[in-house]
Amino acid sequence: MTDTLEYDATGLLCPLPVLRANRKLRELAVGGLLTVRATDPAAEQDFPAYCRQTGHELVSSTRDGEVLVFVIRKR
Repeated sequence: MTDTLEYDATGLLCPLPVLRANRKLRELAVGGLLTVRATDPAAEQDFPAYCRQTGHELVSSTRDGEVLVFVIRKR
């Protein structure tokens, strides 16, 4: 079974969504999934860049109204 965590970063502004998501990822084993919800428009570029730089996999990036939803697999 894959470990999964969720983090609600709605209302936080750059760089906090990525920084706090990074902290949450440390709690997961390799292969674990983190779902992050954010409302900061910059997160749309920040999370893909973060994943490219760290090697984590951006599994999906979707929008639910005003909320951006990112699923990240820990490397």
